[in-house]
Amino acid sequence: MTRGKAGDPDHGVELLWERDGRESRRGLSLEEIVRTAIEVADAEGLAGLSMRKVAERLGFTTMSLYRHVPGRDHLIDLMSDAVTGPPPAPPAGDGWRPRLEACARHAWHLRERHPWLAEVRGTRHIPGPNTVAHYERMLSTLAGTGLSPAEVIAAVEVVGRFIDAQALTLVEIAQAERGSGVSEQEWWGARDSLYAHLDRYPTISALWEAGGYDRPEDPFEFGLARLLDGIEALVTQRRDEIRDENCRVCGEPVEQPSAGRPRRYCSRACQQRAYRARRS
Repeated sequence: MTRGKAGDPDHGVELLWERDGRESRRGLSLEEIVRTAIEVADAEGLAGLSMRKVAERLGFTTMSLYRHVPGRDHLIDLMSDAVTGPPPAPPAGDGWRPRLEACARHAWHLRERHPWLAEVRGTRHIPGPNTVAHYERMLSTLAGTGLSPAEVIAAVEVVGRFIDAQALTLVEIAQAERGSGVSEQEWWGARDSLYAHLDRYPTISALWEAGGYDRPEDPFEFGLARLLDGIEALVTQRRDEIRDENCRVCGEPVEQPSAGRPRRYCSRACQQRAYRARRS
């Protein structure tokens, strides 16, 4: 494996999707490299991650790493998929909302443990099988709700971007604390010179005096609930639109269930006739 493959996205696919049974070379395995790189990123963020630093921790030369993985970007893709792991079993019970909420919480807890995941920016990172499995799980929660295919994809993208935006706050706090040696709470607690000027702003002052800043809402919990409320409103709107439709086979009114997948046909017989027509 040479550094010449560092910019080859197809080689990234090979590393992520076709590495089962790959033998270690010269006493070093790809799994060891990825595990050590995760340890570095957990401690120092992606800014502190380098091929040289990973090699030093392993006791090998940097060139030894390039025999297994062609560059830092490929390594980050491998790290992301490794910490993501396979998706957990969905929660018991029916309904898209608790299942999508469980997916979002799982993704958030991953970023709490590995904040650097939110730093993996850009649109050209190759996803691995674990990452795709999580994406598939999230899409499946909204498939069949009455949302259009494009709306299903857009809703999942909005939830994912919200999670990463919140996680970037964790990254920024950790970077500031590492650089200053002062915790976030201590730093803001020492800003009396700023607070002395804020009494000229009536809304800020009123909210402060009412205790709004003493027990703030959890930004992740608050934001996720509002996002799901918005998706739920759209699902309800689409169900209402479908409820007004007639059977696509016989034209008779279609009675819709109060929950679950919306119906397109008035009976099982009409559904089977439509299926046979598509097959033919």
